[in-house]
Amino acid sequence: MSLHPSGALRHQAHLVPALLRACHPEPAVAVTVFVTALAVAAGRGAAGSAAVALAVLAGQLSVGWCNDAADAHRDTVCARGDKPVARGELPPRAAAVAAGTALVLCVPLSLLSGAAAGWAHLGGVASGWAYDLRLKHTVLSPLPYATGFGSLPVFVSLGLPTPSWPAWWAVTAGALLGVGAHLVNVLPDIEDDLATGVRGLPQRLGRPACRWLAPLVMLTALGVVVAGPPGAMGVSDWALAGTAGIVAVAGTAVPSGAGNRWPFRAAIVVAGTAVAELLLRGSDMA
Repeated sequence: MSLHPSGALRHQAHLVPALLRACHPEPAVAVTVFVTALAVAAGRGAAGSAAVALAVLAGQLSVGWCNDAADAHRDTVCARGDKPVARGELPPRAAAVAAGTALVLCVPLSLLSGAAAGWAHLGGVASGWAYDLRLKHTVLSPLPYATGFGSLPVFVSLGLPTPSWPAWWAVTAGALLGVGAHLVNVLPDIEDDLATGVRGLPQRLGRPACRWLAPLVMLTALGVVVAGPPGAMGVSDWALAGTAGIVAVAGTAVPSGAGNRWPFRAAIVVAGTAVAELLLRGSDMA
Protein backbone atom coordinates (compact mmCIF):
# COMPACT_ATOMS: atom_id res chain seq x y z
CA MET A 1 0.00 0.00 0.00
CA SER A 2 1.40 3.40 -0.95
CA LEU A 3 1.42 6.31 1.43
CA HIS A 4 -1.12 9.10 1.00
CA PRO A 5 0.65 12.25 -0.31
CA SER A 6 0.26 14.01 3.02
CA GLY A 7 1.58 10.91 4.80
CA ALA A 8 4.57 10.78 2.47
CA LEU A 9 5.33 14.44 3.19
CA ARG A 10 5.13 13.83 6.92
CA HIS A 11 7.45 10.83 6.55
CA GLN A 12 9.99 12.88 4.60
CA ALA A 13 9.77 15.72 7.10
CA HIS A 14 10.46 13.20 9.87
CA LEU A 15 13.71 12.22 8.15
CA VAL A 16 15.10 15.77 8.11
CA PRO A 17 16.10 15.94 11.82
CA ALA A 18 17.61 12.44 11.57
CA LEU A 19 19.59 13.46 8.47
CA LEU A 20 20.89 16.55 10.26
CA ARG A 21 22.07 14.44 13.19
CA ALA A 22 23.63 11.85 10.87
CA CYS A 23 25.79 14.33 8.95
CA HIS A 24 28.20 14.75 11.91
CA PRO A 25 27.02 18.36 12.34
CA GLU A 26 29.61 19.55 14.87
CA PRO A 27 32.75 18.78 12.85
CA ALA A 28 30.97 19.74 9.60
CA VAL A 29 30.13 23.19 10.95
CA ALA A 30 33.50 23.61 12.68
CA VAL A 31 35.50 22.82 9.53
CA THR A 32 33.25 25.03 7.40
CA VAL A 33 33.59 27.99 9.76
CA PHE A 34 37.37 27.53 10.03
CA VAL A 35 37.99 27.36 6.27
CA THR A 36 35.62 30.26 5.60
CA ALA A 37 37.46 32.38 8.18
CA LEU A 38 40.76 31.35 6.59
CA ALA A 39 39.42 32.45 3.19
CA VAL A 40 38.45 35.85 4.63
CA ALA A 41 41.86 36.25 6.28
CA ALA A 42 43.63 35.28 3.05
CA GLY A 43 41.72 37.90 1.04
CA ARG A 44 39.15 35.87 -0.88
CA GLY A 45 36.53 38.62 -0.42
CA ALA A 46 32.82 38.24 0.36
CA ALA A 47 31.79 36.34 -2.78
CA GLY A 48 34.86 34.12 -2.78
CA SER A 49 34.52 33.31 0.91
CA ALA A 50 30.83 32.47 0.45
CA ALA A 51 31.77 30.10 -2.39
CA VAL A 52 34.33 28.47 -0.11
CA ALA A 53 31.75 28.07 2.66
CA LEU A 54 29.18 26.40 0.40
CA ALA A 55 31.71 24.04 -1.18
CA VAL A 56 33.26 23.00 2.13
CA LEU A 57 29.87 22.49 3.76
CA ALA A 58 28.68 20.30 0.86
CA GLY A 59 31.88 18.26 1.03
CA GLN A 60 31.66 17.80 4.79
CA LEU A 61 28.00 16.78 4.59
CA SER A 62 28.76 14.22 1.89
CA VAL A 63 31.56 12.63 3.92
CA GLY A 64 29.48 12.60 7.12
CA TRP A 65 26.47 10.93 5.50
CA CYS A 66 28.73 8.49 3.65
CA ASN A 67 30.27 7.52 6.98
CA ASP A 68 26.93 6.71 8.59
CA ALA A 69 25.67 4.84 5.54
CA ALA A 70 28.85 2.75 5.32
CA ASP A 71 28.91 2.05 9.07
CA ALA A 72 25.20 1.25 9.43
CA HIS A 73 25.69 -2.41 10.37
CA ARG A 74 28.66 -1.77 12.64
CA ASP A 75 26.94 1.10 14.48
CA THR A 76 23.85 -1.07 14.99
CA VAL A 77 25.92 -3.92 16.45
CA CYS A 78 27.62 -1.45 18.81
CA ALA A 79 24.24 0.06 19.78
CA ARG A 80 25.42 3.58 18.98
CA GLY A 81 22.71 5.72 20.52
CA ASP A 82 24.10 8.85 18.85
CA LYS A 83 23.63 7.46 15.32
CA PRO A 84 20.14 7.83 13.77
CA VAL A 85 20.81 4.91 11.39
CA ALA A 86 21.69 2.61 14.30
CA ARG A 87 18.59 3.73 16.19
CA GLY A 88 16.36 2.91 13.23
CA GLU A 89 15.37 6.55 12.73
CA LEU A 90 17.06 6.82 9.33
CA PRO A 91 17.28 4.13 6.63
CA PRO A 92 20.86 3.53 5.44
CA ARG A 93 19.65 4.13 1.89
CA ALA A 94 18.46 7.63 2.85
CA ALA A 95 21.90 8.46 4.26
CA ALA A 96 23.55 7.09 1.11
CA VAL A 97 21.27 9.15 -1.17
CA ALA A 98 21.95 12.28 0.88
CA ALA A 99 25.70 11.62 0.67
CA GLY A 100 25.58 11.21 -3.10
CA THR A 101 23.44 14.32 -3.53
CA ALA A 102 25.80 16.44 -1.43
CA LEU A 103 28.77 15.09 -3.38
CA VAL A 104 27.17 16.00 -6.71
CA LEU A 105 26.46 19.53 -5.44
CA CYS A 106 30.01 19.81 -4.14
CA VAL A 107 31.47 19.58 -7.65
CA PRO A 108 30.07 22.82 -9.15
CA LEU A 109 30.32 24.61 -5.81
CA SER A 110 34.04 23.76 -5.60
CA LEU A 111 34.66 24.81 -9.20
CA LEU A 112 33.22 28.26 -8.46
CA SER A 113 36.68 28.98 -7.02
CA GLY A 114 38.37 28.05 -10.30
CA ALA A 115 39.49 24.77 -11.79
CA ALA A 116 42.75 24.37 -9.85
CA ALA A 117 41.24 25.31 -6.49
CA GLY A 118 38.09 23.29 -7.16
CA TRP A 119 39.92 20.09 -8.02
CA ALA A 120 42.17 20.51 -4.99
CA HIS A 121 39.10 20.61 -2.77
CA LEU A 122 37.41 17.72 -4.57
CA GLY A 123 40.57 15.68 -4.08
CA GLY A 124 40.30 16.30 -0.35
CA VAL A 125 36.63 15.29 -0.34
CA ALA A 126 37.50 12.14 -2.30
CA SER A 127 40.03 11.23 0.38
CA GLY A 128 37.25 11.48 2.98
CA TRP A 129 35.12 9.07 0.97
CA ALA A 130 38.10 6.73 0.60
CA TYR A 131 38.44 6.72 4.39
CA ASP A 132 34.77 5.93 4.94
CA LEU A 133 34.61 3.16 2.36
CA ARG A 134 37.96 1.45 2.80
CA LEU A 135 40.98 3.12 4.37
CA LYS A 136 39.57 3.37 7.90
CA HIS A 137 40.13 -0.40 8.10
CA THR A 138 43.83 -0.18 7.19
CA VAL A 139 47.10 1.11 8.59
CA LEU A 140 46.77 4.03 6.13
CA SER A 141 43.76 5.44 8.00
CA PRO A 142 45.50 8.77 8.91
CA LEU A 143 46.33 9.47 5.25
CA PRO A 144 42.85 10.66 4.16
CA TYR A 145 42.68 13.03 7.14
CA ALA A 146 46.12 14.45 6.35
CA THR A 147 45.22 14.82 2.67
CA GLY A 148 41.78 16.29 3.32
CA PHE A 149 42.85 18.88 5.88
CA GLY A 150 46.08 19.66 4.06
CA SER A 151 44.12 20.42 0.88
CA LEU A 152 42.04 23.15 2.56
CA PRO A 153 44.73 25.89 2.54
CA VAL A 154 45.44 24.90 -1.08
CA PHE A 155 41.75 25.35 -1.94
CA VAL A 156 41.76 28.80 -0.36
CA SER A 157 44.98 30.13 -1.88
CA LEU A 158 44.50 28.75 -5.40
CA GLY A 159 41.15 30.55 -5.49
CA LEU A 160 42.62 33.98 -4.79
CA PRO A 161 42.34 36.68 -7.49
CA THR A 162 46.02 35.97 -8.11
CA PRO A 163 46.22 32.21 -7.50
CA SER A 164 49.26 30.97 -5.64
CA TRP A 165 50.39 27.85 -3.81
CA PRO A 166 50.12 28.23 -0.03
CA ALA A 167 53.16 28.39 2.22
CA TRP A 168 54.54 25.02 3.27
CA TRP A 169 53.77 25.65 6.91
CA ALA A 170 50.05 26.18 6.21
CA VAL A 171 49.73 22.87 4.34
CA THR A 172 51.86 21.02 6.89
CA ALA A 173 49.86 22.40 9.82
CA GLY A 174 46.60 21.49 8.08
CA ALA A 175 47.80 17.92 7.50
CA LEU A 176 48.94 17.57 11.11
CA LEU A 177 45.63 18.93 12.39
CA GLY A 178 43.91 16.32 10.21
CA VAL A 179 45.94 13.48 11.71
CA GLY A 180 45.26 14.83 15.19
CA ALA A 181 41.54 15.02 14.39
CA HIS A 182 41.64 11.37 13.33
CA LEU A 183 43.22 10.34 16.63
CA VAL A 184 40.80 12.45 18.67
CA ASN A 185 37.81 11.10 16.75
CA VAL A 186 38.83 7.46 17.20
CA LEU A 187 40.00 7.67 20.82
CA PRO A 188 36.58 7.24 22.52
CA ASP A 189 35.55 4.29 20.31
CA ILE A 190 38.68 2.13 20.02
CA GLU A 191 37.19 -0.85 21.84
CA ASP A 192 34.00 -0.83 19.72
CA ASP A 193 36.07 -0.48 16.57
CA LEU A 194 38.25 -3.46 17.40
CA ALA A 195 35.19 -5.55 18.31
CA THR A 196 33.70 -4.93 14.87
CA GLY A 197 36.86 -5.43 12.83
CA VAL A 198 38.00 -1.85 12.29
CA ARG A 199 41.79 -1.90 12.47
CA GLY A 200 43.06 1.49 11.39
CA LEU A 201 46.38 2.79 12.66
CA PRO A 202 45.02 4.19 15.97
CA GLN A 203 43.26 0.92 16.74
CA ARG A 204 46.48 -0.98 16.08
CA LEU A 205 48.47 1.39 18.30
CA GLY A 206 45.94 1.14 21.13
CA ARG A 207 44.42 3.62 23.56
CA PRO A 208 47.54 4.32 25.70
CA ALA A 209 49.57 5.38 22.64
CA CYS A 210 46.75 7.40 21.09
CA ARG A 211 46.00 9.35 24.25
CA TRP A 212 49.56 10.72 24.09
CA LEU A 213 49.77 11.06 20.33
CA ALA A 214 46.58 13.11 19.87
CA PRO A 215 47.68 16.21 21.83
CA LEU A 216 51.29 15.75 20.69
CA VAL A 217 50.33 15.90 17.00
CA MET A 218 48.14 18.95 17.63
CA LEU A 219 51.02 20.58 19.52
CA THR A 220 53.34 19.90 16.58
CA ALA A 221 50.82 21.59 14.27
CA LEU A 222 50.88 24.64 16.53
CA GLY A 223 54.67 24.64 16.52
CA VAL A 224 54.70 24.61 12.72
CA VAL A 225 52.31 27.57 12.53
CA VAL A 226 54.26 29.56 15.12
CA ALA A 227 57.78 28.83 13.85
CA GLY A 228 57.10 28.33 10.13
CA PRO A 229 56.40 31.88 8.87
CA PRO A 230 59.42 34.11 8.26
CA GLY A 231 60.59 36.33 11.08
CA ALA A 232 61.62 35.75 14.66
CA MET A 233 59.18 34.34 17.19
CA GLY A 234 57.82 36.97 19.55
CA VAL A 235 57.13 36.74 23.25
CA SER A 236 53.44 36.03 22.58
CA ASP A 237 54.39 33.14 20.28
CA TRP A 238 56.60 31.57 22.92
CA ALA A 239 53.91 32.08 25.57
CA LEU A 240 51.25 30.51 23.34
CA ALA A 241 53.40 27.50 22.52
CA GLY A 242 54.40 27.06 26.16
CA THR A 243 50.82 27.22 27.41
CA ALA A 244 49.67 24.71 24.80
CA GLY A 245 52.53 22.41 25.79
CA ILE A 246 51.49 22.53 29.44
CA VAL A 247 47.89 21.73 28.49
CA ALA A 248 49.00 18.81 26.32
CA VAL A 249 51.21 17.29 29.01
CA ALA A 250 48.68 17.87 31.80
CA GLY A 251 45.86 16.29 29.80
CA THR A 252 47.78 13.15 28.94
CA ALA A 253 49.25 12.74 32.43
CA VAL A 254 45.82 11.86 33.86
CA PRO A 255 45.60 8.07 34.51
CA SER A 256 44.32 6.14 31.48
CA GLY A 257 40.86 4.64 31.20
CA ALA A 258 38.04 4.18 28.72
CA GLY A 259 36.05 7.00 30.35
CA ASN A 260 38.96 9.41 30.60
CA ARG A 261 38.12 12.48 28.51
CA TRP A 262 41.11 14.63 29.48
CA PRO A 263 43.41 13.63 26.58
CA PHE A 264 40.52 14.42 24.24
CA ARG A 265 39.94 17.81 25.88
CA ALA A 266 43.65 18.63 25.88
CA ALA A 267 43.89 17.82 22.17
CA ILE A 268 40.86 20.02 21.42
CA VAL A 269 42.35 22.97 23.35
CA VAL A 270 45.70 22.64 21.57
CA ALA A 271 43.98 22.23 18.19
CA GLY A 272 41.87 25.32 18.82
CA THR A 273 45.01 27.27 19.65
CA ALA A 274 46.69 26.11 16.44
CA VAL A 275 43.63 27.00 14.37
CA ALA A 276 43.45 30.47 15.93
CA GLU A 277 47.14 31.06 15.20
CA LEU A 278 46.68 29.86 11.62
CA LEU A 279 43.79 32.29 11.14
CA LEU A 280 45.87 35.16 12.51
CA ARG A 281 48.56 34.36 9.95
CA GLY A 282 46.12 33.73 7.09
CA SER A 283 47.22 36.84 5.18
CA ASP A 284 50.80 35.46 5.10
CA MET A 285 49.72 32.04 3.86
CA ALA A 286 49.88 32.72 0.12
